Amino acid sequence: MKRGALRAFMVKEFRHILRDRQTLTILLLMPLVQVVLFGFALRSDVRDIRLAIVDPSPDNATIALRNRFVASTRFRIVSISQTASAIEPLFRRGEADVALVFEPSFASHLASRTEPAHLLLTVDASDPNTGTVMQSYSRAVISSYDAELAAAALPPGRTVRIATETRMRFNPTLESVNLFVPGLIALVLTLVSALMTAISLSREKERGTMEVLLVSPLRPWQIIVGKVLPYLGLAFANVLTALLAAWLVFHVPFRGSVLLLLGESVLFAIVSLAIGVLIAARTSTQRAAMLAAMLVTMLPSTLLSGMLFPIASMPAWLAPFTSIVPARWFIVIARGIMLKGVGLPYLWRETLVLIVMAALLMAAAVRSFKPRLA
Repeated sequence: MKRGALRAFMVKEFRHILRDRQTLTILLLMPLVQVVLFGFALRSDVRDIRLAIVDPSPDNATIALRNRFVASTRFRIVSISQTASAIEPLFRRGEADVALVFEPSFASHLASRTEPAHLLLTVDASDPNTGTVMQSYSRAVISSYDAELAAAALPPGRTVRIATETRMRFNPTLESVNLFVPGLIALVLTLVSALMTAISLSREKERGTMEVLLVSPLRPWQIIVGKVLPYLGLAFANVLTALLAAWLVFHVPFRGSVLLLLGESVLFAIVSLAIGVLIAARTSTQRAAMLAAMLVTMLPSTLLSGMLFPIASMPAWLAPFTSIVPARWFIVIARGIMLKGVGLPYLWRETLVLIVMAALLMAAAVRSFKPRLA
């Protein structure tokens, strides 16, 4: 009897899953999406390294070394200037990953038999793993050029030396926690805002209380505001807790404005809330809403935001899809404020993207809740 009852219960649950087409579709799509995202996003190598060059007095030696970097498939020169003052804005805006600074009269020092030619290699180490890889790639190109010069030296056997000094910017101690904590803030906000909102609203639909609200005098936007405001307050409290833990426990530096970071966190939370409301409006059950929220928010936020793996290492066809992941833009903002100390003049583009996303998603969410039942 017990086996028969268990078998009947299992058959009933299986039929229930089959009848819930939304949940079944998401369950079938999730493994495919996971395999594709993990397969293409989990890359430890770094490509498309943006290189800025400072060459006060261009000569044959500096041009030859610059051409070595151009010939490499991993580097792309984004700036060539004669003064080092042009490098700082590029690093703060996130438009350069590595800077190569030649000393004046590099060729004459290289030809000298008494002293080496000096070269300064500056690397953006806000992502310590990627920074270490970029440093290794850069030094490999320089060492190869140095070896070629040594092989062609006259008289034979004379050692040609390029003295390379390396500086790691924004995270000189290469602490990995400085990389992960800003991303974890985005993950926590996504979890609280999008996932919990989607589950809460879909539960109201399953219980039938949403229909009561829809036929009430309240407008759809008023219903949405009343539902999401508590979660917005909870998300703000979680941001405060996460920042406090980052400062007291992990000693993550705060070089920028804490108020600006809080404001950007609220903006990102609004985007996540809008995603949760939209998912709840488009799904019919609480189970489907939870799975859809995980598929739409958690996986992209983890794999396609640059939180764990650099976007530059992803395939060219996959990189554009990262632009539609809100966490990508927020992580750039959080790392810029916390590690680089930049303000809104450097982060206006990312802030504008989040504002546009919030407006579009909230408008779509409001339109999804009709003021009267059909």
